[in-house]
Amino acid sequence: MNIDAQKHAAALKAMDYVRDGMKLGLGTGSTAAAFVDIVGAAVKDGLNLLCVPTSEATHAQAKALGIPLTTLEETPHLDLTVDGADELDDNLCLIKGGGGALLREMIVATASDQMIVIADASKHVEKLGKFPLPVEIDMFGMKSTYDKVISQAKSVGCTGEVKLREKSGGTPYITDGGNYILDCSFYPIEDPVALAKSFHTIPGVVESGLFINIAKTAIIAGEDGVKVLTV
Repeated sequence: MNIDAQKHAAALKAMDYVRDGMKLGLGTGSTAAAFVDIVGAAVKDGLNLLCVPTSEATHAQAKALGIPLTTLEETPHLDLTVDGADELDDNLCLIKGGGGALLREMIVATASDQMIVIADASKHVEKLGKFPLPVEIDMFGMKSTYDKVISQAKSVGCTGEVKLREKSGGTPYITDGGNYILDCSFYPIEDPVALAKSFHTIPGVVESGLFINIAKTAIIAGEDGVKVLTV
């Protein structure tokens, strides 16, 4: 299977966990988009779901497919979230946020009884960090927060280039929540738990893309088929 076929296979397998009547979180990114397409087809065939998207892009996709949508204000507790990851290790520590939706992805995932990660095999790694770690920060005091991110990361053994994410025109990328993103090249991240905790001590950090102890199941599709990893 090529990469697109792997993403589709992982997304299709995730439907084994979806039940009629569920309140479902819909992730963001290319693999999550494949899942949303499959959900849309199932809804058209009569599956009863109520879904919360994790980004404006996912909202637009789901709405176009006729998927019934709600918000966490209206429906604060979800049964399941299915989302992708930029990287995942054997302990199901994740790096997320390549698509810029890490804050909403974190909020939706932690509002759910269960989070399932769907990914192609290239995302399954021994150690996190080859994919630059996104850290979402408030616009106010950006330079001060930038310096603290570098300092706190260094305190737990992580060093490397930290860049403000920019759009193609060179202007800063702004998230759906109105924040900036720092992309941190910290490979290898030897202790993702310690790094995540260190970021939470910085007032200007809204959220990091380290998802720790949130997903308990990952569906990983490779050239030789689909496997399910649980912790």
